[in-house]
Amino acid sequence: MENKDKNLYRLDELSNYKVASNYSDVTGWTIVDADNRTIGKIDNLWVNKDMQRVVYLDVKLDKGLIDDKHHEVRDVIANDNGKEFVYNEGDSHIIIPIGSVNINKDTKIVMANSIAYDTFRNTSRYNRQHNFDREYERRVMKSYYPENDPGYDSNDDAFYNRREFDNH
Repeated sequence: MENKDKNLYRLDELSNYKVASNYSDVTGWTIVDADNRTIGKIDNLWVNKDMQRVVYLDVKLDKGLIDDKHHEVRDVIANDNGKEFVYNEGDSHIIIPIGSVNINKDTKIVMANSIAYDTFRNTSRYNRQHNFDREYERRVMKSYYPENDPGYDSNDDAFYNRREFDNH
């Protein structure tokens, strides 16, 4: 899943970039759903280099969420052809759009208040060694927000110009 027209970078790949002083660097913080169930830890931030802003949180999923025996094989709403998605060893990361969370600087907890725990459990994961492509982004967005699927392959500016990517 390499990013051929690479415009998304992990923050730690960009030596001249850092989180702006008016935002918190949430790397290492715990992320929970609205019911305070742990989703995982924020491993990194994905930056759209052209737009010069964070668009995704890279989350290493909690072992409890991964080890759920009832969900070894999942149907991902992702593809119109209804392909089944089987997780491979090492597929332990997901991306979450930055506008889908609330950040509590005092408790150092990030809350994904509009995405349910089961949605995270069923969302397509990726292996950090292989990164991801636009198709993966579209599958994830469709699993989080099926009612908001634009149904088109747009350029970066249009794709990231949605409320799910707003930095509050």
